[in-house]
Amino acid sequence: MAVDSRPEAGHHTSETGIRGFIRRRPLISFFALANLMSWAAWLPYVLSNNGLGVWDFDFPSLLGTTQFAGVLPGAYLGPIFAAYIVTRVADGKEGVRRWVGRMTKWRIGWASYLATALGVPAVIIVTGLALSGEDIHMPPVAALVAYVPGLLLQMVTTGLAEEPGWRDFALPRMQRKFGPLGATVILGPLWGVWHLPLFLSQWGGWPDVTWMRVGEFIAFATVFSVVVTWVFNRTGQSLPLIMLLHVSVNNFMSIVYSNMFPSIDTPEHASHVTLLAATTAAVLVLVATRGRLGYRPVEEPAPELTPQR
Repeated sequence: MAVDSRPEAGHHTSETGIRGFIRRRPLISFFALANLMSWAAWLPYVLSNNGLGVWDFDFPSLLGTTQFAGVLPGAYLGPIFAAYIVTRVADGKEGVRRWVGRMTKWRIGWASYLATALGVPAVIIVTGLALSGEDIHMPPVAALVAYVPGLLLQMVTTGLAEEPGWRDFALPRMQRKFGPLGATVILGPLWGVWHLPLFLSQWGGWPDVTWMRVGEFIAFATVFSVVVTWVFNRTGQSLPLIMLLHVSVNNFMSIVYSNMFPSIDTPEHASHVTLLAATTAAVLVLVATRGRLGYRPVEEPAPELTPQR
C-alpha cells in the first residue's frame, strides 16, 4: 500500500528542538557531529606528549604506533556514529536499513576488488618513478608479507570508521542536492578538514608539519574524492569497495612506499606523490565520464520523504 508521506514531511519540518533540526538539516547535523565528536575525543591525544606536550602523558603503543589508542576511538566516534545518529533520527528504521545495505554490499565481482587492490599501488608506483628519477627498489619480503594483513587491518579501522559516514551517508544525499561533481567538490575538503587536529600530533608529523603539507592533504582529499565518487557510483554504491580504495592508499604508503622509494622518503615527498597520483587519476576520470562520475539517480525515496518509525 502506498504511503502518503507529505503530511509526515510537513510535520517534521515544523518540529523544534534538536530532533527537528536534524530532520530539517541532516547534512549540516552530520558534519557538525562528526567533527565535534572526533575532535573532542582527539583532544587528549593532541595535548599529550604524542602531540603538543601540554599534558605529561604518553599514549600506549600498539603494533609500533600510538594511533590505535589515540586516534582510532575518535575516528569511530565521529563519521560512523554521527551517520547512524542522523540517519536514525532523520530517516527512521528504513533509512538505517538502506545505510547498512550499502555498507554490506560485498557482491560486486572479484575483478573490481582486484583492480582496486592493484590499481592504487600501480598509480602510486608510476608517480613515484617519475618523481624519484626512476630510483626504485624492491621492498623486503617482510613488507610484502605484511601488506595483505595490513590491508585487512586498515579495512576494519580506518575504512570502517570513516566511509560509512563520508560516502555511505553524506555522498548519496549530496549528489541528489548538488550533482556528483558538486557533491564531490564540497565533500572532499570537508573530509580533509576533519583531520586537521591530528596534524598537531604524531599522526600528522608534529612538530615538523608545515602549512604546505596541510594544504596538500586537503587538496589530495578533494581530488581523490573524484575517484572515490566515480567508483561508488559505478559499483551501485558498494561501500566495501570504497573502503578498500581508501585504505589501499594508506596501506601502501605506510608499509611499502619508504622501501621502494628511499630517495623521496620524506613526509613532503610522500605528500607530493599522493597528490600527483590522485590528481592524475581524477583528471582521467573527469575526462572519461565528462564530469558525470558514473552517477545515476538511485531509485529510492529521498530521505526527507521517508516515513519515520
